[in-house]
Amino acid sequence: MATSPPLSATSAPSHVRRIGLLAGPLAAAAFLLIPSGLHTVPGMGHRPAAAAAVAAWMALWWFTEAIPMAWTALLPLVLFPALGVFDVTGLPAAVGRAALPYVDPYTFLFLGGMSLGAALEQWHLHRRIALLIMSAMGTAPQRLLLGMLVATATVSLWISNTATAVMMMPIGMALIAQLEASEGRRLEHFGAALMLAVAYASNVGGIGTKIGSPTNSVFAGVASRRLEVDVGFLEYMAAALPFVVLFLPLVWWMLWRVGRKDALGPGQGVDVIQRELAALGPLSGGEKVVGTVFLVAAVLWISGDFLRDVLAPWVASAFGGFKLLGKHYEAGVALLAAGTLILMGRLSRGALARVPWDTLLLLGGGFALAAGIEGSGLSTYMAARLAGLESLSPTAQYGAVALSTVLLSAVASNTATVNVLLNVLPGSLPLLAVSTFASSCDFALPAGTPPNAIVFGSGYVRLPMMMKVGVALDLLAAAILTVYGLVWVRFVLG
Repeated sequence: MATSPPLSATSAPSHVRRIGLLAGPLAAAAFLLIPSGLHTVPGMGHRPAAAAAVAAWMALWWFTEAIPMAWTALLPLVLFPALGVFDVTGLPAAVGRAALPYVDPYTFLFLGGMSLGAALEQWHLHRRIALLIMSAMGTAPQRLLLGMLVATATVSLWISNTATAVMMMPIGMALIAQLEASEGRRLEHFGAALMLAVAYASNVGGIGTKIGSPTNSVFAGVASRRLEVDVGFLEYMAAALPFVVLFLPLVWWMLWRVGRKDALGPGQGVDVIQRELAALGPLSGGEKVVGTVFLVAAVLWISGDFLRDVLAPWVASAFGGFKLLGKHYEAGVALLAAGTLILMGRLSRGALARVPWDTLLLLGGGFALAAGIEGSGLSTYMAARLAGLESLSPTAQYGAVALSTVLLSAVASNTATVNVLLNVLPGSLPLLAVSTFASSCDFALPAGTPPNAIVFGSGYVRLPMMMKVGVALDLLAAAILTVYGLVWVRFVLG
């Protein structure tokens, strides 16, 4: 489950934060005070300018990390009512419109998904799954590298990329130590490849499921609010998971070109994997319960379209005609699964305390920003100004969106990137999906994502090597996503 850096702290340089702190409100004042077309949208008054002011303020604070990102996400609660972004009467109504997106069902879907991930971590079930996958892939050097990629990405489909990298890095370091002992020399190249495999697979794996990353929840929320399209769990997986399956072998190919320079023999990684599995012992009762609940939740999510049709009449009858949408169903499954584990004593307070709760505020802030852009009329104004992009050929559109998103996510968190881009790009569902996928394809810099920074501290990854491999993968991801969007995403989400 890929995620952004911890939201309660900032990682940008102090001078960048100071500049951003001042630039945010100054940009907002410019949008509000300088005459422009934003003040003359028919029937909208000053509201598009007010929404643009808040969007610029939030974007600058998110990109520069001027203050913790979750705090920036709270700006709409104050600024939207104060600036009259919504066409409502009275302060209570304005505050209610601004606050409603923070309790969007997709926020609760991600909450339930994070709680399930916390249960997997608590009982070390994710570690057992990763080790079993690596054991099945084989322990020849090239297979060991591929096994590390597949195991890490599989775990990252369901839990945070940071937790995945923290778990997999010691396993990788133990494997390197075993191989170095067998070879009698330091394995600079293969060690770097194995560590980069941990980072890159943690990032890419989170693309594959709807709960895999906050960016995916942002996409689903924007699609629902802006386009009135309810993207189901299985539908999202059908659009996203093939890219993960397609791109991981390319990552392996790039990393093996580095790792093979050490000219390794057969190696003895099997000893480390078997020792780690033995240390876990037999499958515990807690693992069985958590695994069962998790599998049931996954089946319910995947079969959601059918089951929702069965449940919808009952829900409408019981709750005064309430329309059961896919996001309500999926959030209900997530919360029911998490609640079941809590009631059964399989999800502790300590595990829940490690959940990045402030990510929920970031999701809410993104949804609130989208609601303000739509409700103020700013979306209509931007659509007219972006007509030039829509007039380009589909190949040029997808290429421009994929490349710009990859580049922006290299200097800003992936969640901040999609919170901004998905609200300004043309309202094409496949195009927004490609931007969402591209936001997790950040491979070049240690500061880009927490997994990149974690493996950079292993002592095997050097900045020139990471940049050389990472920039190539960034460009390759943009190119692949351009074709993938045209050929596959348009077909699935068209």
